Amino acid sequence: MALTTRLEFRQSQALVMTPQLMQAIKLLQLSNLELTAYVEEELERNPLLERSSGDESSAPEGETRENRAEPSEELAATDRFADEAVSSPDGVEDRLGNAVDNVYADDDEPLAKSREPDIGGSPEWASSGGSAASDYNLEAFVAAEVTLVDHLASQLVLAIADPVRRLIGQYLIDLIDEAGYLKDDLAAICEKLGVTRDDVEATLAIIQTFDPPGIGARNLSECLAIQLRQRDRFDPAMAALVGHLDLLAKRDFAALRRTCNVDEEDLADMIGELRALNPKPGLAFGSAEVQPVLPDVFVRQGPDGGWLVELNTDTLPKVLLNQNYHARVSKSAANIAEKNYLANCLQTATWLIRALDQRARTILKVSAEIVKQQDAFFTHGVQHLRPLNLKMIADAIKMHESTVSRVTTNKYMATNRGIFELKYFFTSAIAAADGGQAHSAEAVRHRIRQMVDSEDADAVLSDDTIVEKLRETGIDIARRTVAKYREAMRIPSSVQRRREKRVATP
Repeated sequence: MALTTRLEFRQSQALVMTPQLMQAIKLLQLSNLELTAYVEEELERNPLLERSSGDESSAPEGETRENRAEPSEELAATDRFADEAVSSPDGVEDRLGNAVDNVYADDDEPLAKSREPDIGGSPEWASSGGSAASDYNLEAFVAAEVTLVDHLASQLVLAIADPVRRLIGQYLIDLIDEAGYLKDDLAAICEKLGVTRDDVEATLAIIQTFDPPGIGARNLSECLAIQLRQRDRFDPAMAALVGHLDLLAKRDFAALRRTCNVDEEDLADMIGELRALNPKPGLAFGSAEVQPVLPDVFVRQGPDGGWLVELNTDTLPKVLLNQNYHARVSKSAANIAEKNYLANCLQTATWLIRALDQRARTILKVSAEIVKQQDAFFTHGVQHLRPLNLKMIADAIKMHESTVSRVTTNKYMATNRGIFELKYFFTSAIAAADGGQAHSAEAVRHRIRQMVDSEDADAVLSDDTIVEKLRETGIDIARRTVAKYREAMRIPSSVQRRREKRVATP
């Protein structure tokens, strides 16, 4: 066979990840907080985008109906659609049409049109004082949150007068973590500060007397010991118990009784005292604010007994494309570079609006199908949760499994039984003992938890007994699966539970 050089034409098809497609995929899997942050970045970057606050009085001075653009028809349709409750996926199909079947809009789809909004009157002053009212700052009267470092530093000034020791104390306070522990090595601290170990240990001992009790400890045992000393309860027996927390974690109460040299009743009292202590004393000061979960979808019962699904419009960023501003600026473009920049901004803004629109539609369609598949859960509870996977939802709504997976990531649904992540409703199947309908793994875990919570101290259920009881109810499950579910729910073994219940029983 001769080796020659020749020119050939070959035709093939390939999926190309365009920037617009990558943007749509990225938006689809973002949570509502991440989406808000992303839209804020786009508002800063793109001059053709502006925020839709819904407040007519916030319009800039001199701006009228003739020079502002309202959201595109496509984005406005999203808001109207989000306000409508959908009782079934068929209802979603009727309202959305074929556009829902494709998560990412085609390039030949017509661009969003814009129209003029109805802007209200000019803003009014809150009071006749005008600027005087704006200078009145209510935030000046709000007390600042006291952090753990500030709380300890205020005590350090009163407890230590020596400047050197005070400097060491402030350095140690800065190293204490939010839970109240000092995890750094004292030898490294001495070397860095150029002081003796006795000075550091003496200063640390003073800090450990500060409020809250247990602060500045280097481990859990020391934290509990500090709190017990302040309560005058750190006797030899309690010291032995604190020094053998590993036996307490294993619930080896027989070994603890021998170690502490106490009887069963005294050991139960000592363990009760330990449980009353605070293992993380630092969390009472300056802890990070817990961000509540904002649901993306609401599910409520309709008047006919069905379930209505609607989007949480408060979590949907609303942006406007100012077409009039683009028209004015494009006329004054001096060169090709400026025209290309404006064209790119227009294309990016249009794609962002369309991607936000499609994201909202897809979330609602997937959520409606989940509610349809898991209607027994909403009616009767977690015991009736059905086995469900991504393929079942994808086949029902004519989408790809990867699209459903992205939609259900970091998205939450507010129901009559609480707020759940969409992925919560996807559980594996456990076969039925009589060959009937399979059971959800989450429902089986719930039954195991109920059995353990209702068991007697004299009749603790072993894994084999739980398997037998589940098979009596029609659930065919292996012993190792029960053990796996029990460990995942942090339920101790039957031996450990029996020991714990005997100690807890008066």
